[in-house]
Amino acid sequence: MQKRFGRQRLTCGSIDHTVHRRLFLQGSMVGGVSSVASFSGLFSIPALADETKKAGKKCILLWLCGAPSQFETWDPKPGTETGGPFAAINTNLPGVQISSLMPKCATIMDKLAVIRSMKTTPSEHFQGIDALTRGATPRPPFTRPILGSVVAEQLGQLDSPVPQFVLLDPCPEGNEFKAFKAGNWAGWLGAEYGPVRAGGSYSIPNIDRLDSISESDHEDREALRSFFSRKYENDHRSAAAASHNAAFNRVKGLMSCAPLFDLENLPESDRDRYGRGAFAQHALQARHLIENGSTFVMVANGMPWDNHVYQHEMHQMLVPELDNVIFQLIADLNERGMLDDTLVIAMGEFGRTPWLNDARGRDHYPNAWSLAMAGAGIQGGVVYGATDPLGFDVIDGEVDQRRLFATIFSALGIDPHAEYNLPGLPTFHRVEDDAEPIREVLA
Repeated sequence: MQKRFGRQRLTCGSIDHTVHRRLFLQGSMVGGVSSVASFSGLFSIPALADETKKAGKKCILLWLCGAPSQFETWDPKPGTETGGPFAAINTNLPGVQISSLMPKCATIMDKLAVIRSMKTTPSEHFQGIDALTRGATPRPPFTRPILGSVVAEQLGQLDSPVPQFVLLDPCPEGNEFKAFKAGNWAGWLGAEYGPVRAGGSYSIPNIDRLDSISESDHEDREALRSFFSRKYENDHRSAAAASHNAAFNRVKGLMSCAPLFDLENLPESDRDRYGRGAFAQHALQARHLIENGSTFVMVANGMPWDNHVYQHEMHQMLVPELDNVIFQLIADLNERGMLDDTLVIAMGEFGRTPWLNDARGRDHYPNAWSLAMAGAGIQGGVVYGATDPLGFDVIDGEVDQRRLFATIFSALGIDPHAEYNLPGLPTFHRVEDDAEPIREVLA
């Protein structure tokens, strides 16, 4: 350390101290910076708008946490002892029926791919959520990134002001899902690929510039912070500093696109079409975010599907909302020319038992369950796999979480078997054990 007193500065002798603040800022701002105060201003710049909204694969995951019943959705067993009180109805696919609680989806089955032969292992929520959002069972102490983090890392634009991975979940509770949400979602990919959470009372905090700071001063301060933080990160190869920088960059982006997260900005006619329930409103918001630059949006609402009590009464309320949400979402994406590039997935962490318990509910059942997909990379009008007449087991086309993830990655144009670049760590692949995608549902 060089110590100079009097009128001279205390410096460490580094050349860094010779960088003039204003000259540095001028250099860092070459090319112009859009105002972070105005989302509409940001996207009125044609080049930036085109880049942010450029054609690319995207994904909306309708996360039906708690686990819906396959009997009351995609794999009804009418007239059997396990089928329940609801009828099965014909669809626009000859010979294919789904639950009478889903009349709107029955009219667009030619655009959907339904997998009726999911067979997984975890039978408790936390473990099921972990396996079906990460695509593999845990391998402590390593944390595999969640699906949204992988898609954001592979297909997203890290420098976009719009968050590439968004979780819309207005429910602060959710039992096991609450605990899961508190965990590490991005895993070894790093904090920059974690989700931004919004929905309900989960507003985006601390994104307003203080009135006491001018816009130019705010930009100057952020540019200086970014410069020295990046230098520290590079010099010290600090993962903590990298995460810190990622958080700052995310906040800066959020300051510009906060209006995207305000449901009040969406047309009332759209909000009415989707329905005024929390899940439906946030599904509409997911479409809006995808339209405006997000890459992966996960929509949840706590764990409403865990119907151990009064299964039929609860599903009689939940399934029609899901039916309408899927119908409106597919129709909107198709009308906007976005369906071919946007993968829509509707699933939970497992299914429900063929039998009812003493409380007239269905319990957890990973042995045979269903899900649906549509859009990017998916062949519509396909029903894959089958269960036995009572729905106890898969009898054709068994699919586990690895084959499911191989299918999802393939549909999005991501190599499912690529190896993660993790120097010094064991070998991990996006999908382990060379699990093959379901070719029959891929376009």
